[in-house]
Amino acid sequence: MSFPTSPDAMTVAWLGGVLGQPGRLKAFSAAKVGTGQMCDSYRLALEWEGGVAAPASVIAKCPSHDEASRNIAKLTGTYVKEVSWYRELAAGSGVAAPHCYHAEIAGDEVDFILILADLSPARQGDQLAGRGLAGLLPCIEAAAGLHALLWNDPRLDTLIWLTRDNGDLVRALFPQLYTGFRERYADRLEPAILDLGARIVERLDAYLSRQAAARTIIHGDLRIDNILFAPGGDRCWLVDWQTLGRGSGATDLAYLVGTSIADPFERAAADRPAFDHWVAALRARSLEPDVAALWDDYRVGALSGYFMAVFASMSVERTVRGDEMFALMAERPARQALALGSLDLL
Repeated sequence: MSFPTSPDAMTVAWLGGVLGQPGRLKAFSAAKVGTGQMCDSYRLALEWEGGVAAPASVIAKCPSHDEASRNIAKLTGTYVKEVSWYRELAAGSGVAAPHCYHAEIAGDEVDFILILADLSPARQGDQLAGRGLAGLLPCIEAAAGLHALLWNDPRLDTLIWLTRDNGDLVRALFPQLYTGFRERYADRLEPAILDLGARIVERLDAYLSRQAAARTIIHGDLRIDNILFAPGGDRCWLVDWQTLGRGSGATDLAYLVGTSIADPFERAAADRPAFDHWVAALRARSLEPDVAALWDDYRVGALSGYFMAVFASMSVERTVRGDEMFALMAERPARQALALGSLDLL
């Protein structure tokens, strides 16, 4: 391996070179940022020679320091997906994502480095606090931009990193992970919330094999912790592209709404307006979606937040914030799925 995978391993010469200014970077310093548990991220403050037109800071994204997180990343190809997104699709796509200066990954599919634009003063959303429908509208527009990119596109079957199928792994692991999840959160979550997981296990094959009304590229973890918001909240950028896959864009949308809106009554009132806003955004991009079929996708997609909470909470490094975040990631979408009758469609 000939590239650094942490700020400690970077040199001034290497960093200046990948930023297109070889020999012009004088020094840099690193500070950890973000709350991600699959990767470690740092803000690099850059000191340039005089007269250089270059960024004052960038974000470096590196493999997690946690062995369990790295292991699940290798099993599921999450680091490969993110690096490949920036290498092959992001530039010129029009999708609201950070500019990538450099993307590299080793053959072991674990060691990698991303150097991304620092979008400060944009701030990461707060999953614990949640966000109402009005605050989600820029996210819905950004999601529609992503979904329109490969809507029923033949390239969905030619991008090898995107076609990677973890279905067998998920079928094998999810029932075991659910048992551990139920034990961990027995005192935190209501019985009806916990029991939903058992019902998903019973219908796991039907859930994983269900065909989307329209296939496209999906983010797979579209929640506000993975979105950066400009001051004022009227613009946003999607980040953390480690869970990219193929499926229904309506699933991404249900996941976003279900994990974001804390009050179940407010969320119930937001489901259809959020969906209609997304459909309108797709139509504005010259698509003609099958609304009825996609609404069914949305209803089933409400299960995805709960599903991710179980899978991720038992697979990555455990933290105090993480425990509460995953509890809410299960609780909010579970109420959404129960209200929408999601399991009735399986």
